[in-house]
Amino acid sequence: MATQLAQPAANLDLQNEIQEWIEAFDEMIVAEGPEQGAELMTALRQRAREAGVQAENELATPYRNTIPKHDEVPYPGDRDLERRVEALIRWNAMAMVHGQNKKDAGIGGHISTYSSLATLLEVGFNHFFRAKYATPEGDQPGDMIYFQGHASPGIYGRAFLEGRLSIDHLLNFRHELRDKPGLSSYPHPWLMPEFWRFPTVSMGIGPLNAIYQARFMRYLENRKLIPATDRKVWAFVGDGETDEVDTLGAIGLATRENLDNLIFVVNCNLQRLDGPVRGNKRIIDELEGHFRGAGWNVIKVIWGSDWDALFERDHTGLLLKRMEEAVDGDFQAYKAKGGAYLRQHFFGKYPELLELVKDYTDEQLGRLHRGGHDPVKIFNAYKRATEHKGGPTVILAKTVKGYGFGSTEARNAAHNEKKLTDDGVMQFVQRFNIPVPEEEAKNGKPWKPEESAPELQYLQARRAELGGFLPARVEKPFEFKAPELEFFKEWLGGSKGRAVSTTMVFVAILRTLLKDPAIGRLLVPIVPDEGRTFGLESAIKQVGIYASEGQKYTPHDSDMLLSYREEKDGQILEEGITEAGSMASFTAAGCAYVNYNVPTVPFYMYYSMFGFQRIGDMVWAFADSRGKGFLMGGTAGRTTMLGEGLQHQDGHSHVIASTVPTCLSYDPAFAFEMSVIIQDGLHRMYAENEQVFYYITMYNEDYAQPEMPQGDAVREGIVRGLYKFKAAAKGNATVQLFGSGPILNEVLKAQQMLSEKYSIEADVWSSTSYVELRRDALAVERWNRLHPAEPERKPYLLTALGDSKGPVIAASDYMKAMPDGLSPWLGQRLVTLGTDGFGRSDNREYLRRHFEVDANAIVAATLAKLVREGSVKAKVAQKAFADLGIDTEAGDPSRK
Repeated sequence: MATQLAQPAANLDLQNEIQEWIEAFDEMIVAEGPEQGAELMTALRQRAREAGVQAENELATPYRNTIPKHDEVPYPGDRDLERRVEALIRWNAMAMVHGQNKKDAGIGGHISTYSSLATLLEVGFNHFFRAKYATPEGDQPGDMIYFQGHASPGIYGRAFLEGRLSIDHLLNFRHELRDKPGLSSYPHPWLMPEFWRFPTVSMGIGPLNAIYQARFMRYLENRKLIPATDRKVWAFVGDGETDEVDTLGAIGLATRENLDNLIFVVNCNLQRLDGPVRGNKRIIDELEGHFRGAGWNVIKVIWGSDWDALFERDHTGLLLKRMEEAVDGDFQAYKAKGGAYLRQHFFGKYPELLELVKDYTDEQLGRLHRGGHDPVKIFNAYKRATEHKGGPTVILAKTVKGYGFGSTEARNAAHNEKKLTDDGVMQFVQRFNIPVPEEEAKNGKPWKPEESAPELQYLQARRAELGGFLPARVEKPFEFKAPELEFFKEWLGGSKGRAVSTTMVFVAILRTLLKDPAIGRLLVPIVPDEGRTFGLESAIKQVGIYASEGQKYTPHDSDMLLSYREEKDGQILEEGITEAGSMASFTAAGCAYVNYNVPTVPFYMYYSMFGFQRIGDMVWAFADSRGKGFLMGGTAGRTTMLGEGLQHQDGHSHVIASTVPTCLSYDPAFAFEMSVIIQDGLHRMYAENEQVFYYITMYNEDYAQPEMPQGDAVREGIVRGLYKFKAAAKGNATVQLFGSGPILNEVLKAQQMLSEKYSIEADVWSSTSYVELRRDALAVERWNRLHPAEPERKPYLLTALGDSKGPVIAASDYMKAMPDGLSPWLGQRLVTLGTDGFGRSDNREYLRRHFEVDANAIVAATLAKLVREGSVKAKVAQKAFADLGIDTEAGDPSRK
């Protein structure tokens, strides 16, 4: 028999004193209010730190709602009509996925995500999501909402009730290529350019872009490019999605920038594809710690209103204690296995808790709501979030994945649920009391009542009150005066013998563009902490770095001509060491023409090696968003970056860029080529509103920049990817040498060596874009294939080459795959030289020798090809190899 030990007197005294402090604190809260209580707690914590007292970590608060019942405001809407609207949307979301998979097995779609998210969205649609804001300058764009991508059926279901989508749209979900209008699987602006605004289904991209969108909104406001409004950026995020580094990686920025225009809603349905998100812990506690530690305002919506009575009846705190003992794996089992299981395994641990629910039936216990399904709890959380000032807010809403689907609710299989049994469909109708006719319910097809139905009238009225329908992507005309080529005359004329890199040329062009009265203020230079590497000191002094709070300090170099300058209306976005964050800024700026009706022009400068391969998914989403702008790949190429080696030397970004359909990639060698390409980009993207973007590589190798050759064909050739830069010096050429970037200089050396040492004449061609040459040739090939009765067309590549003779030796500082793309049209004429393999730490001379792209290697490749063609004797080539120092037995650099 256990002996009850008496507590020491000292412990009793301490407990009594603690109780007196608590009672005094409670009295103060009642008399003065929670704000005074918060100030007191802050003061006490400060005093404890000063006294060296280590307080317990307070990043995770008790596992209950942040907003107590007595602080809630009444719900303003018609709860009955809103329930009916939500029920109809639930039906249509389910029916479109269920029906499609019955007739087209395996077509896919998701039911369970929207089922958990529906009420969270509907409270927003009915009371918070504004489509526009009125200002003295006229109506401004409204709230920006990043929807959970897997919930797209619910968004389509609502748009169907609104009359924006037809029954054919819903019946052709995931059937975009049929004879009737269809719907894309997820939010894709490229596929549905009048509907979706943000592609979000690639996990982590939505949250990251939302943070930088909110910051870019402040940037535009502080620079007086748009008027300040109360618009918000809402990001709906799955709790499993928070495992993606991109989701939580930039939450500190939101705090540093005081982004009170940003609201995250994390749909904590505790479930991902294979099982619980945190089976052994609680994801809400974990996320609260992350966000609270980063300085966010955290609002938890865990329990529904039907739990309030239980909390009020529990005077011992045992109910909260039991909640904090359970982990998410337990909570999923409680929900999946019903009320009897909940009674036995949750309440049954303590007799006092069983007594608490003795008058509840098992069915009532099974129907106890989580907070994310309760409109009152959600409304109060949203209201407090939208009213919060000084920083971002995250709402952690606990929901049930597969909510309302009895067979899979809260179960591991919920994510994969695509269709229901006939009985399951009827149970679903009954569960939500969906006002769908019995016959339609049996057929499992989308349905909506007559337009005069009260629920549809209510839906329309609420959206009219909030400014219109969402999501919607509305492109309005804008004015943009792109500079003519004459604007760039300083760089068209060359550097007059002075050695300069194309990176420095670009910075000079950028600085001049920033001064342009027509478009200068629309430029958005973006750089990830490499501004000095790219020579941007002068631009920093000229237009300043954006800092939302201005510059609170005197920089140490303030007495220097090019001192560091931060301004509240600064123009440069200096993002720090984050390619992903910089790309998110590029996305916000590159889509501002549609999101804000302000055609900002982003120039994002970065190490080309760390561009596409590090954030390729975000580039793909940028293209999906119909974004515009210039990606400037600095310190480009595999052999131009001295000493850096494997991790920094880029020989493949153009290959990756070529996979993005709207990305026009260029590898200019000279200042005049870069000028022509930038002018072309400004004209096509903004004056002509073509929805493409440009990738331009620039180098840190200094060399004399030549004058632009005369003739209209040169400009056309630069833009289309190929032009003759230097003809053979003596007679007709028997060889054609292609080059791009700084390797064009090696090609020019090779031309001279071939002529002077071996009496072989060659033309030199600048191939500014192997990618554009191939795309054009493929388009012509397709046209010829589809029009066999028409005269055959020739691709630009062959038109430009005309009747030029001999083999084509193509070299670049990139992989052989680039020029290899031209082989279908050049056939056996083509020999490619490139930089396949890992980089090395050395200087340019040795790097180019190693990768076999220097002048000697180009000469050797030319002679070898001519030997195979029978126009040069093998002995001549062998002697030349020895003279050139070519090691014919050296290992393949692509495999070293």
